[in-house]
Amino acid sequence: MERKKIGIGYEEYKRLIDDSCYYVDKTLLVRDVLEKGGMVTLFTRPRRFGKTLALSMLRTFFEAEIGSDGKPIDNSRYFSGMKIMGCGDEVLSRLGKHPVIKLSLKSAKQNDFRTSILRLRDQIVAEFLRHDYLCGSERLSTTDLQTLQDLMLPEREKNIRTAEDLQREMGRYATSLQFLSSVLARHHGRKVIVLIDEYDVPLENAYFEGFYDDIVAFIRSLFESVLKTNDALEFAVITGCLRISRESIFTGLNHLNIISIRDDDFSEDFGFTEMETINMLRDYGIEDRIPEAKEWYDGYLFGKKEIYNPWSITVYVNAIVNKGRQFPEPYWSNTSSNSIVKDLIWQSDEERKKELDCLVEGGVIEKKIHEDITYGDIHESDDNLWNFLFFTGYLKKISERKEDKYVYVTMKIPNKEIAYIYEEHIQGWFDNIVKNTDRTTFYRAVLDENTEGMEDYLNGLLDRTISTFDSSESFYHGFLLSLLYGVPGYDPKSNREEGDGRPDIVLEPRRPRSPAILFEVKVRKKFTEMSGGIQEAFGQLRDMRYEEGILNDGFFGVKSYGVCFCKKSCIIEKYVAR
Repeated sequence: MERKKIGIGYEEYKRLIDDSCYYVDKTLLVRDVLEKGGMVTLFTRPRRFGKTLALSMLRTFFEAEIGSDGKPIDNSRYFSGMKIMGCGDEVLSRLGKHPVIKLSLKSAKQNDFRTSILRLRDQIVAEFLRHDYLCGSERLSTTDLQTLQDLMLPEREKNIRTAEDLQREMGRYATSLQFLSSVLARHHGRKVIVLIDEYDVPLENAYFEGFYDDIVAFIRSLFESVLKTNDALEFAVITGCLRISRESIFTGLNHLNIISIRDDDFSEDFGFTEMETINMLRDYGIEDRIPEAKEWYDGYLFGKKEIYNPWSITVYVNAIVNKGRQFPEPYWSNTSSNSIVKDLIWQSDEERKKELDCLVEGGVIEKKIHEDITYGDIHESDDNLWNFLFFTGYLKKISERKEDKYVYVTMKIPNKEIAYIYEEHIQGWFDNIVKNTDRTTFYRAVLDENTEGMEDYLNGLLDRTISTFDSSESFYHGFLLSLLYGVPGYDPKSNREEGDGRPDIVLEPRRPRSPAILFEVKVRKKFTEMSGGIQEAFGQLRDMRYEEGILNDGFFGVKSYGVCFCKKSCIIEKYVAR
């Protein structure tokens, strides 16, 4: 069978099918929404887990779509051979029968409130224009038709100069989706399905940019009108990464059915199951990479179902099959700023550092879970921060228990890809500490041959970090090298990077009578093995004749040190040739 194209970045279901792309069949979401969904169903899943494509598929199935010629479009061909076609007449009778409003809030992720609101308005206008056939409807009143025309012609952006202008424009569109629902229902004679994607993207962005309260007010008004006081609504499906508290966005929306990653319902509708992942790798002839894919991109638990990251798996397969890549990479981590992980690490107190130590070493932590979160409350307590990381995919559930009225979840880092995010931010945080630390005492200890002083300085810095790189010799080598830049009268050189058979680090003097200084670095996992690490460094200095090589380069003298790191500690001893 001919291999299908791997559709990287496709978010429109119809185009994915039209372009003959590989599709992991998630059409049973249609049945699940009809059978288990509420009047308004909110799905919270981590980013890049197929939410946008899923809503596009729902729209394709349900929508009574009208073509540019004014005639209905038959979308049944997009579901030929799909699982949904075996679900019986009760489900299939809904195919192509409802008007649909689909709105993405993604474009409202902007640097300021004004631009965010105007981009969101533009998305609403685009949805009105998608239904411009209504302007010729004989079932609508003259007033309705005039209102439609007005909402399809927003105020030009350059004319919105003042805060009052912006408020006026916001007022025009705050109830616009409710109005669109009502005229669609009257024209089609069927109630409307509303699909809202990425509802929390502008909220998260506004929180970090400093205008959270302002944008919440507008989105609350928009949602209240279309989801709460809307007689034309058949049902609505909303997607996002996080469950924002009712008090913040969904005020009074008592019929909201929230499906989070803790629920068994809909557990297979977003992300790839293990069998779906295995089948995809087999279809592209790389089934030998299944263990690697599991180690890097598995580890999520939706309800009781094991789930793989669909974005990462898709890009991973494409990288191997079409680009000839040999190694897995952190594809998901490169699709976002991961700001909250950075905040977690850079603002760590001692207790949080211990918890991070435990997590990055593969351990678990237990936290009280509460699913109603507002972005403004994230930093109010550690519980809020850990909850945010859990529900957005940076941690996974191992088990849970209930004590009194609270639920406690034991959680860990899901896989190697997410571990990479933590390690990158920990490295950046630690580099910042090193950069902004006074090194005068360290330089003096190096020049005075004071091994105890060097040890004290390095141990003090290491004590402030997180034990992520306990077995990584490259980390400790880079750490020491970065500190040695700035030693008066010397230029550090990393011979490890040049691979020329010389010691790890050489401080080359700028003055002819100053000695060169050599450092050979070793790493051990146990404190009791550190002396052995020093002896290994000495043996390498001796057997490889490093000092002799330096002197042959024309330096007048040389001093050599063995350095051994273990966790947050190091020992340094001067080498004396015998």
